[in-house]
Amino acid sequence: MTGVKFLLLERLNEKLEPRGDFVVAVDAVGAGEDEVVLYASGSSARQTRVTKDRPADAVIMAIVDSFSIGDTTVFRK
Repeated sequence: MTGVKFLLLERLNEKLEPRGDFVVAVDAVGAGEDEVVLYASGSSARQTRVTKDRPADAVIMAIVDSFSIGDTTVFRK
């Protein structure tokens, strides 16, 4: 796919520990190395401006600034 940036994502558990599996995703948001991102896969991956009508199966749709589990902040950018 011409003009599209792909990133190799390493999936993480809720404590940001690597799970040992990877996903190749189209970068629709300008993510960079070592950022925590959210991605969508399947038919949902083709619903962004960057991936519309393209054969994408995974797309990065957000860069995470922070997240919490209960009252505990697990990650802050």
